[in-house]
Amino acid sequence: MRFSVDAWDPAYGTSFEVADDDSDGMDPSSAAVEPGVEMPAAEWRPVPPRSDVTAPATVLFVDGVRRVDAHVWIEGDGPSHEHRGGATAGICASYAAGVVTCSRSGAQVGTVEVRRGLFTPSPSAADLLLPRAAYPVHPAEADDTERLSLALQRRLGEAEVACALAARGGVADADDLLVVDGPLRGRAHLPRVLGMIKSHRSTYLPPELNGLVVVLAPGERTPAFRMGTSWRRHSWYLRLPGRPGAPWAGVVRVECAADLAGPAVVALADLSQVVLPRHASVEYKDQRAPQNLYPIGGLERLLRRRLGDPSLLNRALRQAAYAG
Repeated sequence: MRFSVDAWDPAYGTSFEVADDDSDGMDPSSAAVEPGVEMPAAEWRPVPPRSDVTAPATVLFVDGVRRVDAHVWIEGDGPSHEHRGGATAGICASYAAGVVTCSRSGAQVGTVEVRRGLFTPSPSAADLLLPRAAYPVHPAEADDTERLSLALQRRLGEAEVACALAARGGVADADDLLVVDGPLRGRAHLPRVLGMIKSHRSTYLPPELNGLVVVLAPGERTPAFRMGTSWRRHSWYLRLPGRPGAPWAGVVRVECAADLAGPAVVALADLSQVVLPRHASVEYKDQRAPQNLYPIGGLERLLRRRLGDPSLLNRALRQAAYAG
């Protein structure tokens, strides 16, 4: 396989951005929202934490990190555009997933998996076997930046699921809870699982209900609602304890599976009010406080160290390209 490595630092993307030829420039459709899962929309009000809900004996926090080590161009089989020289784009990436298990005896990192891959739609792509690392080929749907990133994200999600299953020994305890950092997509089939989204790019609730989010006190949540775009799930907003600030300061959106019955959804929502606030971070320790929970923040730092030195990996990829 003949390939070349883009000269730019991977942290800045690539010197030539590949456009998605199939993109029509239209914004995605809004999610359909069913607000009456827990109470009718006309009765929506902040839900305070319940005093009779106790935390599970074990809480498992799952997270993953990803890094592009190099942008590459695989020669010989790409579209015959002059500006691309017939080359197909790809990314060489490192990614890792792990689990922090928190119980009454303390917190410890359990399963950790570090993987790498060459993500590209090129039929000429072959595994890159370097002296200190291997980048097996993982097919992508297209070689634009978004599709390559999605292919990488899918593999990271698979690694997170594998770590969660390993941490549970393949069986969910009746008194544990699994918390995934990020949306539940691809992981909603896991039992007793919550997804926690730290940042907000879209507004899902109608204006008359969305206003409730900004008046939540620390520890309070909105009623649960069902929502759907290309996939369906239950969700609610919860404000974590922290210093007062912007209207959405400290607010996270929590998800659980779409196939759960209403009482099971409410039970998980009540449980989130007990579990998540107690792990909320503070500003002088974490710049993403309080949403970046302590177990998640610590796991992220460990996983990034496990990815290896990006400069050494980039240099090894360049040497392999020159040797080819």
